[in-house]
Amino acid sequence: MIREGLGAIALSLISAGHAMADPTYTQLTYDDLNGWAADDHYAALSVFQNTCRDLRGIEWEVVCDFLQTDPDPRHFFERFFTPVLIEDGDPMLFTGYFEPELPGSRERGDGYQFPIYAVPDDLVPGEPYYTRREIDEDQPLAGRGLELAWLTDPVDLFFLQIQGSGRIRLPDGTVMRVGYGGKNSRDYSSVGMALVARGIFEPHQVSAAVIRNWVRKNRPEGRELLWENESYVFFREVSEVPAELGPLGAMNRSITPFRSIAVDPAFVTLGAPVWIEKAGAEPMNRLMIAQDTGSAIKGAQRADIFFGTGEEAGRAAGRIKDDGRMVVLMPSAMAQRLMAED
Repeated sequence: MIREGLGAIALSLISAGHAMADPTYTQLTYDDLNGWAADDHYAALSVFQNTCRDLRGIEWEVVCDFLQTDPDPRHFFERFFTPVLIEDGDPMLFTGYFEPELPGSRERGDGYQFPIYAVPDDLVPGEPYYTRREIDEDQPLAGRGLELAWLTDPVDLFFLQIQGSGRIRLPDGTVMRVGYGGKNSRDYSSVGMALVARGIFEPHQVSAAVIRNWVRKNRPEGRELLWENESYVFFREVSEVPAELGPLGAMNRSITPFRSIAVDPAFVTLGAPVWIEKAGAEPMNRLMIAQDTGSAIKGAQRADIFFGTGEEAGRAAGRIKDDGRMVVLMPSAMAQRLMAED
């Protein structure tokens, strides 16, 4: 969803200031993947089919052509792909993200006072635009017809921008969906890290729920805290995606709960299958598809797992801050070439 990323909170606390090393590549076998045989390969294949044709290169063309023959899912992956562990010196970090559903209105009024803005016509990609504080205080965008909808809570708006997309439950019960449209090209700054720097919380205590509650209980200080993150996301209404499907990811295709992840495209090809072995209280060994990105998702061993839509998905996603490893499934010809060059 081209998000700031809920995992930005965890990542900034764990790896702030760490220099990125050159990646190393280790070829594995399917016997090396814990739980590979027990996974639902058909579910992963169904998600892979959504974006396979968007991949470029002869190796991917061969793979996608064979998909048209309705192959056995597990045999398909094992025949055409080689597991490759990519590492850059940082430990694995899994976090979770979700699509929020928030109360809102297309019209301003009653409690609906906080606008979701569309992309301004004077925004130039890559050039710094108004900061979050300037947009909130000076209101340079007001009265320009950019308001897609109005929310009841500025904290909801802030976290909608963190996630990069969401559903707005309108007063008549209908739902509108908004997706990432652009950003103000200001650097993202973790408000969770700011709370730790102030001595208000310890690093292990910080989560999206903790930040949300603190800001709501400390309104003046909370507003100032949110302004420390100068990055501001603009949206567009997404009417082409049916309500039963997930939001659009970075590949402009719907993403799937527990089968789509956000990765760093500097290390992992968007659209590639990725085997994850997530540790923690709720371990997860599963074949995922890398269909999304996030500005805080940086590094070879870094992934954000999509948990779905709504409050329950948000609570579950917010609990994830786990180690483990992820292994990219590369087309075998591509993997062999890479091993020869490494």
